[in-house]
Amino acid sequence: MPLRSAVRVISTPLRAVLRPSAANPSRGYSAVAQARSVLEHELDTIRAAGTWKGERVITSKQGPHINVDGSRGDILNFCANNYLGLSSHPEVVKAGIEALQNYGAGLSSVRFICGTQNIHKDLEKKLAQFHEREDCILYASCFDANAGLFEVLLGPDDVVLSDELNHASIIDGIRLCRAKRMRYKHMDLNDLEERLKEAQSSRLRLVVTDGVFSMDGDVAPLKGICDLAEQYGAMVFIDECHATGFLGPRGRGTDEMLGVMDRVHIVNSTLGKALGGAAGGYTVGPKPLIDLLRQRSRPYLFSNSLPPPVVACATRAVELLLASNEIAQSMAAKTMRFRNAMTQAGFTISGTAHPICPVMLGDARLASLMADDMLKLGVYVIGFSFPVVPKGKARIRVQISAAHTDEDIDRTVDSFIQTGRKHGVIS
Repeated sequence: MPLRSAVRVISTPLRAVLRPSAANPSRGYSAVAQARSVLEHELDTIRAAGTWKGERVITSKQGPHINVDGSRGDILNFCANNYLGLSSHPEVVKAGIEALQNYGAGLSSVRFICGTQNIHKDLEKKLAQFHEREDCILYASCFDANAGLFEVLLGPDDVVLSDELNHASIIDGIRLCRAKRMRYKHMDLNDLEERLKEAQSSRLRLVVTDGVFSMDGDVAPLKGICDLAEQYGAMVFIDECHATGFLGPRGRGTDEMLGVMDRVHIVNSTLGKALGGAAGGYTVGPKPLIDLLRQRSRPYLFSNSLPPPVVACATRAVELLLASNEIAQSMAAKTMRFRNAMTQAGFTISGTAHPICPVMLGDARLASLMADDMLKLGVYVIGFSFPVVPKGKARIRVQISAAHTDEDIDRTVDSFIQTGRKHGVIS
């Protein structure tokens, strides 16, 4: 049979298979309709449970005072991660504008191809200096930093020991690695020790914890963790997203605050909170680890470089903190002013001495309703409920910023008292 004829014989039934039949479109629409029904049911379930998360629209720059679509006048913002008030700091904004003009909007590339500018290396150097570690690698977010670390560092002969309430990004990152996974009870040193004893036959042991747990504002017992790690031959990793820039005498984080900077081996943190609030995350630690992450960390290798304006804004924020600890030191008094006043009013505030001040309410619908009523009084806060926090532990998470004044704090407390009485939370 001639080649052309053979091709015709083979291709004719093949085209018939690939060509959409009259039945295929309806079959496809049926699948979409079924999926839509499943999705709508899930959405209805969320609404019925009172855990629906709406998105309010801000029409101004980020800061302690904002404008919100649908609300009149000036609104106090008490739920941003803008701990140091640097998101709209004039020097930080100026640095971003200059970088946009000098370095462009973006690199259109990953780092190892043609996406590394001198400003990226400068920021990495300054972050390593800030944390007093050997080297640093930048990521698009700290979620990416957590996703990219564990599968590179740990193999099937290793063990990772993780606090049961670690952030979702840590949990997801650990799932990607092939190491044996052990969870220990939240901040429970006795349980951690038992897990470390079980892990003695492994090649490497890594204890993983948030420095500050973002939903409750509680601080990991790092001194005890480091003592156990040294006793049982383990390394220590901390996620410092809710500590970098403002905890410790110089704002270096929980490891500085608790006197264990030289005993914590790997730190992941973010540029998207205290350090300007734009975007980006990073890992600091031993140089061989950072070098290996540049070679193998998938979120680093397959994500575009951080945009120059973001890099410049974060760099200026770090420079301000390297030059002075004044902003960081202002946080403690403002935090305790809010916590003490709310406790005296009868509210239950979780955590201790951290700017994250969760007002515990329990019921998801109550948290949502109270947050809406607070907005009507000119205070922007958000109710947190499952799956962000465990069922039955809904709360309004208040966050104090160095940019808040005492008057801002007192007005917010007064609004909580008014709203709390309306809903029977306090008398």
